[in-house]
Formats: sequence, structure tokens, C-alpha cells
Amino acid sequence: MGKLKRLFTNFRIWVYILFFVLTLLVIHPNPWNKGVAIRTVTLNSSAYSAGMLSPSPAEVPMNRERIIELNRKPVNSVDEFNSLIDSLPVNSSLTIKTEKSKMGLFGEEKQYAMRFESSEKLGLRVYDAPKNNIILGLDLQGGTRVVLQPETKVTKDEIDIIIENMNQRLNVFGLSDTVIRAAADLAGNQFIIVEIAGANEEEVKELLAKQGKFEAKIGNETVFLGGKDITYVCRTGDCSGLDPRKGCQIASTGENVCSFYFEISLRQEAAERQAEITSTLDVISGGFGDEGYLSENLDLYLDDALVDTLKIGASLKGQPATNIMISGTGVGRSRQEALNNMNQDMKKLQTVLITGSLPVKLDIIKTDTLSPSLGKEFLRNALLIGVLSELAVTAIVILRYRKIKIAIPIITVITSEILLILGISSLLKQNIDIAGIAGIIVAIGTGVDDQIVITDEILGHETESDEDRYMSWAQRIKKAFFIVVAAYVATLASMIPLLFAGAGLLKGFAVTTLIGVTSGVLITRPAFAQMMEILLSED
Repeated sequence: MGKLKRLFTNFRIWVYILFFVLTLLVIHPNPWNKGVAIRTVTLNSSAYSAGMLSPSPAEVPMNRERIIELNRKPVNSVDEFNSLIDSLPVNSSLTIKTEKSKMGLFGEEKQYAMRFESSEKLGLRVYDAPKNNIILGLDLQGGTRVVLQPETKVTKDEIDIIIENMNQRLNVFGLSDTVIRAAADLAGNQFIIVEIAGANEEEVKELLAKQGKFEAKIGNETVFLGGKDITYVCRTGDCSGLDPRKGCQIASTGENVCSFYFEISLRQEAAERQAEITSTLDVISGGFGDEGYLSENLDLYLDDALVDTLKIGASLKGQPATNIMISGTGVGRSRQEALNNMNQDMKKLQTVLITGSLPVKLDIIKTDTLSPSLGKEFLRNALLIGVLSELAVTAIVILRYRKIKIAIPIITVITSEILLILGISSLLKQNIDIAGIAGIIVAIGTGVDDQIVITDEILGHETESDEDRYMSWAQRIKKAFFIVVAAYVATLASMIPLLFAGAGLLKGFAVTTLIGVTSGVLITRPAFAQMMEILLSED
């Protein structure tokens, strides 16, 4: 009882216990968390109109809103959610019940009523409800990572503008749960890394890489630009979508062509510029209703490529019209493919008109896409490797010391260090990917090595000199910590360059390693030394 009392009255051990408890609170494990979490709510969709919103990037996983019922039927998985949505008849009523935790503790339920037209117009993307606050990287949950490089050197302010613009583009396009960050390599090259969970490559690749310079020209003169000259872009069904005048047709090439339209509003300055340019144009009678049309067209350019040409009604000659109708087409081998491409192209054009152009063109350097099912398999394999590694370390420690009172503290500290790394990473919003798991393994390996150094110094096995043989406990621990701190400084020096190597893709490895070795030196190693001193001392 004397040793047990000393263990639970030691200051360093209490600090260790306190951090361990705080780590569990941060991770907040809950294997019974029900429903499917909302990943994205598309703007102007049925769900958005009913009051549902995309989660904030700052929200921890366990606090995200979860769908628990559809039309009073429970939802426990993504498959169940999709099955219930597919079974709904068109133009039926839909009631969605959700639950959202506050600080991961108490759930607040909400109910949303809406009209169901189609799964696409519903505007919801979901994923299985999280069971803890650990933020998994794309390697482990599926999604797309795009590494972009500016064509020319840009300033920090321009990088901030690019990131802000890209965030806005992705939100407008209906994609959230994104991480956009600047990175650089050791050669000074600049990169922007975009990670989007649950999205595929085709949805984001062109949207991110294109500068998005939109121009509307009459002849060689620019009438208005995307972004700054636009005050409103319609994205609702009453003033955008499939053009009722043209619909879908079969072209001479045999391909299906579907036409879209949407209305926009111009700033007064742009409208007056249009009036000034059109005032000198001739009117050509016929071919545009009864009013005729002007001698020049309104040409729409996206990144200097002509995307559409619009006739200008004669009534607009010299008139500062602020309301303009934009149109375009989508092409496909089938009508459905053409409709899908039409919607994609319309969304891209609307997004660029709303957000404007980027300060510089971006080149795609690398694209990685991983399916959610493959991510889950990687996660299972990573957990299996972690368990096998801990069992191997346990076996080696037992064979080395053949004393259970030495083996148990070492294994306990190893396990707690893993949780500490995961908890601190969650607190810092650091994604845990495959590189991060490799960093955890390195940190744990370093921790085991330090614990063995401390244990051997305390035991004083086969010391080479009489001076070492008669060292006090404090002297032995001081000597052990000199070795531990020296190893820590060396690890610190080697990890810092990795924060910037590989365009920042190795950052997860460096961060988790640094978290592990730093928390070890400051928290777990001092507590372990005190445990061993108490357990191995004579009563």
C-alpha cells in the first residue's frame, strides 16, 4: 500500500493522469453515435431552402449535425439513407429529423420539412456518423487532394486572396468539408493544397485550376467582368436551369445538346458601359422576334476561350439594362449525360460569375483520389499494424526484463502516448492520414527507447565503473534524461525540414512525430521515471 500511495500522490504522475483524462475528453469516443452526418448542403437546394446548412469547418466531428430520421424512419448508415431517398416518389413531402451535439455532450433535435423533387435537387451529401473527434485525412476517409502551383511568384496577400476565392468557389459549387492551405518546399516553390472529403476528381479539378477570368465582349470591347461587375446570379429554378425555348436536341454529329440559361444583374457602371457600346450598333430586322437584333453579338469568354455567343435584342440599343440572361450548352452521348454536363457547366459559370477570377493562373501538379471504401480498408490495416506493433513491443519488454512490474508501466505509457498524440492532433485540427500514422509509430518507437534507457539507468545493470554503481536515484534519472533530451533535440532538428518537404505532403508525419516526442519529454517520460523509481525502490 505504501508504493500505491506514493504513486497516486506524486505530482508528475498526477500531471500525466490529468493530461490522459483531458485527452479522452477531447477525443470523445462514442461508438453508439447514431445517424449519418451532414457533409454538404448545396446552396439553393430543397434542403437549403428548408433551413439546413453545411457544417462549419471549425466544428469538431462529434458536434456536427446528424440525420437520424427520414419521414419517421430511422437512419443508421449511408446505405439506409440512400435507400430511403431512392424510394421517395417525385414531388412528395419529406420530413428530416436531425440531432446536433453541443460540446459533444447533449443532443439538440431539429425537424425540417421540404418538397422532394429529386436526390440531386435535395442537395444533401452525408457520411457515416463519426464515432470520435479524430479528424481522418483523405487517405483514411476517401476524397480528392489537388496540389496546385501558381504560374508566377505571388505575395502572401495574393495567396490569401486565392485561398479565400477558392473557398468561396467550392462553397458556391456545393462542396464543403474542405481544407485549403498554402505550402512551400525547401527550394522555395509555392503550392496550394486542396483536400476535399467525399468528392471526386472531376468535380473539383477544372474548377480549381482555372483562373476563372470571365469576360463579356461586344466586338473587341469588354462590357462586364465576372465578380466585380455582377451584383446577382440566379441559381433557383424559377430563373435558371434547362432553357425552355431550346431544351435538348440532337446535333448533326449525333450528340445530345441541352441548353441552359440563368439571369444575372449588372452594376450600374457595367450597364452604362453596355449602353455606350450598343448605341453605335446597327439594327438588323427579323430573326429575333419582331424587334430584330443588333449587328454585333455578346460574346462570353471564360479564360480567354469563347463559351457562348448571344444575340442582342434591338430594344437594348443604348439602354443601360442591368438584367442580362446568360446561356450555354452541355453535350453528351445520351440525353441524361448531356443534362448532367449542362448542370456542371452551368454551375461552373455561375460560380466564376459570383466569385470573380483568381489573381494568377494555377497549374495542377498532382491529383490523388481515393474511394471511401479503400480509405476504410487503409484505416483497418493501420489499426491492425498498431495493435501488432504494441504486442511486439510488449513481448520484447517482457523477454528483456522478465518482471511484470517493469513491463506493465512501459506498455501503459505506450498506449497513453498514442491517445495523447491523437487527442492533441484533434485539438489542433490536425488530420490523421497514413503519413501521420507513420509519425505516431516513430514517436512510439522513440518513446519505448527512452523508457528502456530510463529503466536501465534506474536498475543500474552491469555498470562499468564503481562510480556509476553507487549513483543515487536522482543521479541515475538525471543521466537518463540527458540521453532522452539529446535524442529529442536531434529528432526535433530532423522533423522541422519535413514540415516543408514534398510540398507539405509530409507535414502529417512531421507534426504527429513532434507531438509525440514533445508530449513524451514533457509529460510521460517524467511520470514514467517516477513510476519506475517508486516501483523498483525498497519499501
